[in-house]
Amino acid sequence: GGRVFNTAGDGFMLEFGSSLAAVEAAFELAETCEPKVRVGVHLGDVAVQPNGDLLGHGVNVAARLMARSEPGGALVSGAVRQSIRGPVAERLHSQGMLKLDKMAETIEAFALAVATAAASTTTTTQLKSAEPLVAVLPFDNLSSDPEMQFFSDGVSEEIIQRLSGGANLKVIGRTSSFQFRGDKKADAARVLRCSHVLDGSIRRAAGRVRVAAHLVDTSSQTTLWSDRYDRALEDIFAIQDEIAENIAGALDRSFSSAAIAPLDPETYDLYLRGSAPGFSPEQLHKKIGLLEEVIKRAPKFADGWAKLAEWRSLWHFHQPYPQRKAIAKLISTEAELALSLDRQNHYAKTSQLLVMPPFGNFLEYTALADQLRQDTRGLSYSPFYDLSCMSLVAVGRVREAITVSERRIERDSLNAALLHTRGFCLWHGGRFAEARQSFESVLSQWPDYIYSAVDLIIMAAFAEDWAAVDALLAPERLAKFPLGHLTDAATSIASTLRDPSPQTRRRLIEAAHRRFAGTGHADFTSLAFAAQMGFVEVDEVYEIAAKAKFGPTGDSHDVMGPDAYRTNFLFHAHLPAIRSDPRFVELCARLGLVEYWLATQHWPDCADEVPYDFRAECEKARNIPKQEFGF
Repeated sequence: GGRVFNTAGDGFMLEFGSSLAAVEAAFELAETCEPKVRVGVHLGDVAVQPNGDLLGHGVNVAARLMARSEPGGALVSGAVRQSIRGPVAERLHSQGMLKLDKMAETIEAFALAVATAAASTTTTTQLKSAEPLVAVLPFDNLSSDPEMQFFSDGVSEEIIQRLSGGANLKVIGRTSSFQFRGDKKADAARVLRCSHVLDGSIRRAAGRVRVAAHLVDTSSQTTLWSDRYDRALEDIFAIQDEIAENIAGALDRSFSSAAIAPLDPETYDLYLRGSAPGFSPEQLHKKIGLLEEVIKRAPKFADGWAKLAEWRSLWHFHQPYPQRKAIAKLISTEAELALSLDRQNHYAKTSQLLVMPPFGNFLEYTALADQLRQDTRGLSYSPFYDLSCMSLVAVGRVREAITVSERRIERDSLNAALLHTRGFCLWHGGRFAEARQSFESVLSQWPDYIYSAVDLIIMAAFAEDWAAVDALLAPERLAKFPLGHLTDAATSIASTLRDPSPQTRRRLIEAAHRRFAGTGHADFTSLAFAAQMGFVEVDEVYEIAAKAKFGPTGDSHDVMGPDAYRTNFLFHAHLPAIRSDPRFVELCARLGLVEYWLATQHWPDCADEVPYDFRAECEKARNIPKQEFGF
């Protein structure tokens, strides 16, 4: 689809009509050429010569990217990456800022993840020699009833949990691996870059189930293990354990079973239906009902109690604050029952984290979040690992949060929730171009994910990219993908940044004064934004903060959703003004942050960035009383 416009020695200069065509060609060249070639791709201005040759800085950048590329690989400039979308873009991984030879400026470069059988041999061999990485694909449903796909998916997911927990193996998360069904299964090893693939099929009829499974080494395409099980449906837990144990044996790992008591088939069906992903309030309410029936029938089933607690903890974010204490008490009871049956149950620990107050006790909160980050079972599934990662942002450890989120993406590269987490952390850390790409990737897979949409609106508004803001807030888009309770926040911030006049800035602080006068409360996120928008009003911001209570009041002005009243925005790269004043430390002391920093000595990134002795101010604020969240 392109043309050769010049040659030099063993090099070729190629021109394409689109960035996507150029990157697709780079894929094919890097993956198929022997001997191995290096490829550089750039988008920029050129001068067209009468003979068709192209000259200019853009050509030079492409050439220098080629020179820095690895054999059998490609380097793509940030300008190219920003102009493409879809699966091709997802195979480009940031290499940071590069200083190119004989050029003054640095540019961000992205490496092409090459994965042909030949090119991926080295990668896969390295993975194998270090530690296996297994992708469990959704088992094919061979039952006469297509609706039984929920059963096949559920069994496949249970095997993921047994492998990651009982065999302590690195297993790619279900969100990524379950995108490969039917004909797409042939692409799984290449796209996921895993060392092994487990695939199979399930046929269910009457009271029996037939399961076939096989494990393939992706570097050699050899089958390491395969077997077939024809058993009574009540034996499905034993089959899952046997499959996991045989895979562990094939990969030289030991396996320990959780010794789960069998469920009757009808109860197990209810559990699988109640455990399937789905996060709207309506979906959560339906799943809670199914799982309540499960634990009535099987009161000793740990995962039933744990999933019930997890879904209820997500559902409670949508309920009015005065009702939440009673709901949280019920969730705690369900989580403790699950942990009494399985002390390491990841779902139960996740629910405990979700119902903890967003400020006031960061020592307990981050300790539980650290456990979740280190839990191998959580790495293979839970979409709320991202919340435990965000706990680092909440205490100002943004650079560490970025590192952790990127490490997580390596294991679950197609998981939209984790892509959002990565974008969230990058955005707070000031790496705006990469953050924007992550949010856009989320919306390309999951266009109704309101959190990525809102963050992208705010980011675009700070960048004064009003075309992007208007597209995301267009009535036709909002009609199809509403922003729910976040609509007002997104439109308010965008309109303020679009018209940052003194009158607009003044309205921000006046709104804070009115809320304090009416309720005695203030929202520290709104105060941080007001401080940034009008530097002369920082004193007013801290006058309100010194007297106000923080958190919800139980009235219609309360912020809703899982991110409500979290301290993330106090450490945002867009909002340095509030941190530039030593009174910031007093505010943090009242929220419980100073207690955490002094006890752990895990200091926030801003400790070395503010124009005062941050650690000394924390020591002075040691005895400032903390405020309780209240709900």
